[in-house]
Amino acid sequence: MWMMLFLAQVLRISVPYVLAALGGALSERAGVINLALEGILLSGAFAATLGAHFGGGSFALGLLAGIAGGVLIGALYGLCVLRFRANQVVCGVAINLLVVGLTRYLLQWIFGSASNSPPLEGFDSALWTPVFVGGSIALVFACHGLLRGTAIGLRIRATGENPAAAHSLGISVPLVRWVAVLAAGALAGLGGAWLALYNQGFTDNMSGGRGYIALSAMIFGNWNPIGAALACLLFGFADALQIHLQTSAPAIPRELFQVLPYLLTVIALCGALRRSRPPAALGQPFEASE
Repeated sequence: MWMMLFLAQVLRISVPYVLAALGGALSERAGVINLALEGILLSGAFAATLGAHFGGGSFALGLLAGIAGGVLIGALYGLCVLRFRANQVVCGVAINLLVVGLTRYLLQWIFGSASNSPPLEGFDSALWTPVFVGGSIALVFACHGLLRGTAIGLRIRATGENPAAAHSLGISVPLVRWVAVLAAGALAGLGGAWLALYNQGFTDNMSGGRGYIALSAMIFGNWNPIGAALACLLFGFADALQIHLQTSAPAIPRELFQVLPYLLTVIALCGALRRSRPPAALGQPFEASE
């Protein structure tokens, strides 16, 4: 019984990681580095809280608002790196810092607290958890099928591998990259929405590095949706384990356990970077005149 509960906790914890990693896979397969996943997760969580709070406690409105918040920040990131061709790594970090500060300000302005929103009442997590976990699994296979078995997926992979060749075949590289970045925003925003709704409210900086871990999982999974999802389960296991260890060994400082998922991230990246192969044009701006 304990093992079943623990596995359920692993799946629940892995949901935001998986959704953000799927968004990162779509974006980076199209050639756009997406360090902004952390900020998109956080914006999705905050927008979902607003949607549910002002929507009378509606779970559906919270999810839609979270997706919209993620798309909005994704569009801002796309504007910077696709329209103005700014450095993608610098812009990703800047977006993350912007969202941390903006959500903290709006939290204080709207709810009168710099730390957390009022609790969102009425959500039956026992009902929604299996639905959301099942939906996330379906999205993993949907993204894999999209990239591997459809014309749209072929265009996404072509723009990430050789945008000049894709352009010569009549593919609109900017359009494909815009679609991929906005889809990444929607998926990561959905992950942020679940993070806030399951925890029944928003707390300052509640994404807690999950976007960076999702990015690491995507690299560990070699930019493949299924591989990224499996890596997310590994990180979710580490996260669930550190929570269990905190309660079972109270004499040991909890900070030692809290570092476990991040330590695993570093170890996984050290191994993955030796064997992984990113899209050939990842991070390279494209101009039609090239």
